[in-house]
Amino acid sequence: MSAPSIPPVPGARQTPSEPEHRPARRSWRASDLRGAMRLAAQATVGISRVAEGVHQSVLGTLGLPGGEAPGQARGLTGLIYRSIRGVTGLVDAGLQAGLARLEPLWEADPADGAVSWEREAGIAALNGVMGDRLEADGNPLCTAMQWCQHGRPLDLRRARGGRLLVLVHGLCMNDLQWQRKGHDHGAFLAEALGYTPVYLRYNTGLHVSANGERLDAMLSDLVRDWPTPVTEVSVLAHSMGGLVARSACAQAGADSLWRPLLRHLVFLGTPHHGAPLERAGHVVDVLLGQSVYARPFARLARLRSAGITDLRFGHVQASDWEGRDRFHRSTDRRAPLPLPADVACHAVAGTLAAQRSPLAERLVGDGLVPLRSALGQHDAPERTLAFARRDQAVLHRLGHLDLLSDPRVARQLLAWLQPAGAVSG
Repeated sequence: MSAPSIPPVPGARQTPSEPEHRPARRSWRASDLRGAMRLAAQATVGISRVAEGVHQSVLGTLGLPGGEAPGQARGLTGLIYRSIRGVTGLVDAGLQAGLARLEPLWEADPADGAVSWEREAGIAALNGVMGDRLEADGNPLCTAMQWCQHGRPLDLRRARGGRLLVLVHGLCMNDLQWQRKGHDHGAFLAEALGYTPVYLRYNTGLHVSANGERLDAMLSDLVRDWPTPVTEVSVLAHSMGGLVARSACAQAGADSLWRPLLRHLVFLGTPHHGAPLERAGHVVDVLLGQSVYARPFARLARLRSAGITDLRFGHVQASDWEGRDRFHRSTDRRAPLPLPADVACHAVAGTLAAQRSPLAERLVGDGLVPLRSALGQHDAPERTLAFARRDQAVLHRLGHLDLLSDPRVARQLLAWLQPAGAVSG
């Protein structure tokens, strides 16, 4: 089978079914305003609690007692802070009720085909940072898990092909961001190998295990509802998406419709054993807690989502975090979870260094994920992921996001996913 040239990559060009990009100023929806107002109200309440905590910390150093709970002031001071939160809550409730009634009049027609990359990128980032809170609060800015093509919900009436390539994005990203620098791995592999790419959009602020459970159910529904028989499922996952894919595999039951069809799992820069930046955020929690004056500001560090804190060690299963304070200083307590033995698993790791070295592995990596983590290597043998040597690729001078567009990655994907006996050229 003849493969398309790299670069440029065929399939990334505009097609009649691909939506036009709407200017950012016209892309935001009425429900976005309601969600933003809710966040503003919650921010006001949060800031008031931080201010009250600092106030009471100062009073505490003078020997003055506080309120009923730690960080609360008593007397008139406490009453003022409670009044601020009470009034904010009433205003928020009124705005939510009023805007909800007006939304049907203001909401733009979703069928106009326009997609705003700016809006979707902003909402994806917001969900990554605090998506668990958005879902718990029922905020309309919360992203629901769904299948997409060209930035729009998948239309099964137009679905074709029996070999599905499922693409799972990373933290604070969305399905549109697989298109980078004029390249889309899904479109490239569709033209080169005949796959039908299906892009997952999901709330990256939720626990990885929660997203894995939902992905498992979504994949079974997809196979069941696909208009033609599905003969193969392969998954291409970037960053956190690889943890979600592994979680879905682990949670698939004996009655799963998709799991017996899974042939390939490809991980691009997945932090199988965690990412240093989340560990740095955890250090901030600890340091802020050491000072009586800074302790109230620990609330700000604790805004980061369950999805982000899962990246401290690479949590995949619910048992990795259940029953534990995710902000509490702890060691790696994950239960070992090997790669699925009946699936061809592949790992691409990038490094910003010019050549591989111990320093590059531990300190550089691709800028976000160390080489050892991306390759599944661990000091504890039972936690090491057994990628075969032929199924590992280390690419130098390559950053984390460049894994989505680098021609070397595309060539490696083509080599791994090429059907047995096929010859590329």
